[in-house]
Amino acid sequence: MSRQFHFYQPNQDHGLAHNPLKSIVAPRPIGWISSCNADGIANLAPYSFFNMFADMPPIIGFCSSGWKDSVANIEQTGEFCWNLATKPLAEQMNISCADVANEVDEFQLAGLEKAPSQLVKVPRVAASPASFECKLTQLLRLQTAAKQPMDNWLVLGEVVGVHIDKRFIKDGIYQTIAAEPILRAGGPASYFAISAATEFEMARPSVTK
Repeated sequence: MSRQFHFYQPNQDHGLAHNPLKSIVAPRPIGWISSCNADGIANLAPYSFFNMFADMPPIIGFCSSGWKDSVANIEQTGEFCWNLATKPLAEQMNISCADVANEVDEFQLAGLEKAPSQLVKVPRVAASPASFECKLTQLLRLQTAAKQPMDNWLVLGEVVGVHIDKRFIKDGIYQTIAAEPILRAGGPASYFAISAATEFEMARPSVTK
């Protein structure tokens, strides 16, 4: 039986009820980014275009659609923090994505306590099970295949400090499932959680000559 595929070009109408790209590349980890401007006013915002790109030194990054406060702050100070977004913190995380004036402190808006960092001036989300202190390495404006600049900004940072709530370390191993991370899905309001029921193991094949 032959398979049928829906094909479209992203620069044209996809012909579906909702753009499928974000649903295909899903679920995605959330970049819950805290930053400060040059005057020390804190900002906190979630980004679903986020991931880790290198491990030694560790490099993480997020991409912003538009020149938003997080990007402007990080350009000014060269520092930011990533905070793990979890199911117990989902509502506060969602509040922190509100489109508010740059003088508004989203920590206060979402009712979140700040925790001091050790190597950067940016505060962390105190209730988050894990946070990274980061130093800016690159700030890149994305461009199309035709070399046209886009209003999308990729922020890459080196993780210089890691904070882990000791409750989530067992026998020297960080317990991912116990921390209840949430991940962004493709729909306008869709998220995923993880559980032991969805976990499986698969060892890498050994290379033989």
